[in-house]
Amino acid sequence: MTTGKTSDLVPSATLDTSGLVCPLPVYKAALLLRGMESGEILELICTDPGSLADIPALARQRGDRILGTDDRGSTQVFWIERG
Repeated sequence: MTTGKTSDLVPSATLDTSGLVCPLPVYKAALLLRGMESGEILELICTDPGSLADIPALARQRGDRILGTDDRGSTQVFWIERG
């Protein structure tokens, strides 16, 4: 399932956290987003099922915006715009 029009998004950075479990995907995403400029887009790839709840919570807490998600079964992809 895809939300948002992700085919037009051009990420400034891609972070693949495949194989990592909580809290590492959230931690690594937060570190990378901290170093990005406002408006830049992070493409985040996760395999931890907890990411479906954890990543949107991270974005809300930081003031970032989820532009789209793609749930590919065992892999989730998020496109996050730095706030």
